[in-house]
Amino acid sequence: METNQEQHPKSKMAKRNFSWLTPVISGILGGSIVLGITTINDHKDEPVNSSVSQQTTGSSSSSHMNTKQVFNKSADISEMVEDVSPTIVGISNYQKQSSADMFGFESDRSNEEKAGSGSGVIYKKTDGKAYIITNNHVVEGANKLTVSLANGKETDGKLMGSDPLTDLAVVEIPAKYVDKVATFGDSTKLRAGEPVIAIGNPLGNELSRTVTQGIISGVDRTVPVDTSAGKTEMHVIQTDAAINPGNSGGALLNSKGEVIGINSMKISQNGVEGIGFAIPSHDVKPIAEQLLTKGKIERPFIGILMMDLEQVPEQYQTGTLGVGPNQLNKGVYIRKVQSGSPADKAGLQENDCMIKLNGKNVDSGSTLRNILYKNTNIGDKVKVTIIRNGKTMTKQLTLDQKEETTS
Repeated sequence: METNQEQHPKSKMAKRNFSWLTPVISGILGGSIVLGITTINDHKDEPVNSSVSQQTTGSSSSSHMNTKQVFNKSADISEMVEDVSPTIVGISNYQKQSSADMFGFESDRSNEEKAGSGSGVIYKKTDGKAYIITNNHVVEGANKLTVSLANGKETDGKLMGSDPLTDLAVVEIPAKYVDKVATFGDSTKLRAGEPVIAIGNPLGNELSRTVTQGIISGVDRTVPVDTSAGKTEMHVIQTDAAINPGNSGGALLNSKGEVIGINSMKISQNGVEGIGFAIPSHDVKPIAEQLLTKGKIERPFIGILMMDLEQVPEQYQTGTLGVGPNQLNKGVYIRKVQSGSPADKAGLQENDCMIKLNGKNVDSGSTLRNILYKNTNIGDKVKVTIIRNGKTMTKQLTLDQKEETTS
């Protein structure tokens, strides 16, 4: 998951000041955390471990997720899996691929080819439509989505909304293909050591609805990730249930057959086994409803183009910016202020270094987002502490609702 923004320095001096800027490195923790997707190489269904790979029913009229228990508590695991499996789908991501002629020139014609695949969970059925929760990285960049169901049928999917920062998306399909929707449990009640089941489509639809078993390895974990909307820190559940390429968007179930997480990623590096992550159901449910009704997540907006201060050479921090030794590498460097934005109206400027928001330390762009998105609301007045030419000062701004521009 990555992002890049064009910079617009106001002068030749600004251009020289920015000459040291380095591009954002694509990847999640240098590739140690990978998304649980299957990507396509050379038009073949071959799994690829890539840190940023793009990838990719009883009627209910309720506007909320189904909370009715779907199987008998005394049922064994195989019966539970059999009951839940119809709610798990495969999602294929098709993207336009330009073709070159025999002389190497790009053709005007472009074909939609399968770029990757993942999984999804049917969570709602109403008014002739059914809705699927999946990961944003499963559907991102798609020109076309197809959904493969447990009964072998396939239909086109319509993207209703997606959000890179939470890595969630909602896809719509006709309700006629759906007989059952998943039950969601309460992830806030999870404890380390509880048994869990992961269901998804590892390596593509050929191994659809594969079941793996494990335990909750940890709750309330926070992992740093790069997304197409910038760096952030995701709140996740840790599990040792196997999560393989293609599992992204699939269900993590408790012993009752309730979805308590949406599988998203894993750590993949030498010497590391059985560390996977799922987005907790407690976070998933409100996000899914907002994506369905609004198509996006509305968040407080400051209006700056920023980068982590630790990416700025220390000589530039201490010399040009006036950052003291105790604040070195801790904060957000403001590269540009959007005209007319809350930051602009509050008097923030290029080359300011933001170090606090409402009294909370801002060590990086990801911590700024976490404070902004979890502790503030659109319309709130907030205090921003900055360093400008070696002087520390506080500005007050009123948060807007546009999306943040980041690097």
